Amino acid sequence: MLELRPVCEHCNKALPADSLEARICSYECTFCANCVDQVLGNVCPNCGGGFAPRPIRPAHNWKGDNFLGKDPASTKIRHRPVDAAAHALFSAEIRTLPPEER
Repeated sequence: MLELRPVCEHCNKALPADSLEARICSYECTFCANCVDQVLGNVCPNCGGGFAPRPIRPAHNWKGDNFLGKDPASTKIRHRPVDAAAHALFSAEIRTLPPEER
């Protein structure tokens, strides 16, 4: 089950469970859309993968107790600002490749 992390790892922007700005990689590294586009160039600084919009967990118990009330978002903050120069070096060779080819 997705953790639904509460903030952008880079800029610490709040990303509540219903945020349309949250982006995740396949390891659930969580960043805001602005940081993914403007800082990271759609390259995860932790794994090199790409990002996708984070799904929104239903707030209402529509079926089978599968909702935010039973499985709340994480409150653990992972604020690890990315070193822009180091990321530029890391991502230089792979940022032009589509995520499905990395």
